[in-house]
Amino acid sequence: MAQDVTSQILDALAETEEPVLSAEKFSSIPSTTIKAGLDRLGSRDMVTYAAIDREEYVLTQEAEDIAAQGSHEARVFEAVKQMEGLKITDLPSKVGKDSAKIGQGKAFKEKWIVKDGDTLRTNVQLLVWDVAQVESIRDTTQEELQTIQKTRTHPDTKVIQALRKRKLLTPKKVIAYKFSKGPKYAREFVKEETDLTADMIASGAWKTVKLKPYNFNAKGAITPTGALHPLNKVRREFRQIFFEMGFEEMPTNRFVETGFWNFDALFVPQQHPARDIQDTFYISDPARADKPREDTKELKHLAAGTLVQPEKTEHNPQDYEDYWNNVKEVHANGKYGSIGYRYRWDENEALRLVLRTHTTTTSTWMLHKLAKNPHPVRYFSIDRVFRNESVDATHLAEFHQVEGVIADYGLDLGGLIGFMRVFFHKMGIDNLRFKPAYNPYTEPSMEIFSYHEGLKKWVEIGNSGMFRPEMLEPMGLPSNLRVYGWGLSLERPTMIKYGVKNIRELLGHKVDLNFVESNPAVRLEKD
Repeated sequence: MAQDVTSQILDALAETEEPVLSAEKFSSIPSTTIKAGLDRLGSRDMVTYAAIDREEYVLTQEAEDIAAQGSHEARVFEAVKQMEGLKITDLPSKVGKDSAKIGQGKAFKEKWIVKDGDTLRTNVQLLVWDVAQVESIRDTTQEELQTIQKTRTHPDTKVIQALRKRKLLTPKKVIAYKFSKGPKYAREFVKEETDLTADMIASGAWKTVKLKPYNFNAKGAITPTGALHPLNKVRREFRQIFFEMGFEEMPTNRFVETGFWNFDALFVPQQHPARDIQDTFYISDPARADKPREDTKELKHLAAGTLVQPEKTEHNPQDYEDYWNNVKEVHANGKYGSIGYRYRWDENEALRLVLRTHTTTTSTWMLHKLAKNPHPVRYFSIDRVFRNESVDATHLAEFHQVEGVIADYGLDLGGLIGFMRVFFHKMGIDNLRFKPAYNPYTEPSMEIFSYHEGLKKWVEIGNSGMFRPEMLEPMGLPSNLRVYGWGLSLERPTMIKYGVKNIRELLGHKVDLNFVESNPAVRLEKD
């Protein structure tokens, strides 16, 4: 049970009309206990007080020894003086190894001893100028430490600095309180009741008892609640931007995909470096899947986030076997005006299971569904993808990809650039540059850069392009239906908005829950 010091505080004030310092009057009582007593009296206007922060210094174990037995240099001097000359090799056995090592140099510096061959001798003549010989020295280090040991400080700040440099002192922050009598000061503290009970009413005791007044300024207890992760806050902002621009959210619950949907359907050749085991996580059991086929159950994500069964409409029933053969043909021999890659396309490679490396697999699946009834659409997705990356401050083996897709007739590169400017403006990013790039499944392709005011340089913020006919026409989409595609990571804008420098502090087992709970909501278009 905590100590009640209210009576002691009131007694201390009764002895004087001047303010009282808790560090002087109650040096042995913890400051938290003093604070509790002052709060209790202050809430009743019996005392007024103010906190005083100050720094004290505590002696280290080495300093405690010096304060008790003298400094290293003084011990060396006394040993040399006592022996009337002492061999250097014998010094550690007389004063100790540490004192010999530290004290010898300092004693030379103070000119207390001199070296005579391999022997140390005293040189007391230099200690006091007007006396030829003295019998002792003044150990100022010991005196200074004894002063600090008693007062926890020293009037000379240079002494403090010198002793801290020698690692003889440890600073300690101390909170003290200066308090004085309040307008309702009384020598005796009357206990106040906090509750009006039925017994008080029945006995009439409520008429004489002193009730504690309500403190309407007191802070209520913090109620534990859940909190959105910063990534979810930024994700919600992105979703709102997409919905404002008329996009529909794609289902992204397939973390495991076949190489066909992840690579081949996107016109990524089977020899592409991205398909190496150094870049992609492959599933070992089962290692392969069946060929593409119609899903037994299809769910559609609505803007409100609810799931409903889609309307059953049959426009052009899809032939997955025909799609499979079209993809194979466009890779191996070329088709739809393309010469293809002209290599032997391996069906087993296309059926290997992988952790998806991008959410473009979902975009491909949705565009293939669109071939049933081709018409203008706007899709987006935000979800996890996986890469076989070395983990460091800016890379993880899993991260989130933000992706958008627009399908319409008559689209061109200028329209894509214009749309990118509008899209990033809604995120608060206006200063953009576009650089030609290469992607197997888009042509033309562009990297998107923005000027970072903090870093004072252009940084890449996304990738974009127009999907190739070799990707779209095997699905059964008409040749005049063009598709924009672009993507960026969710982590990078989140790190910028929340000032996170290490991505491992944002996602993974090293995330601080206090960071999650205390960070505010975010508006992408606001600084």
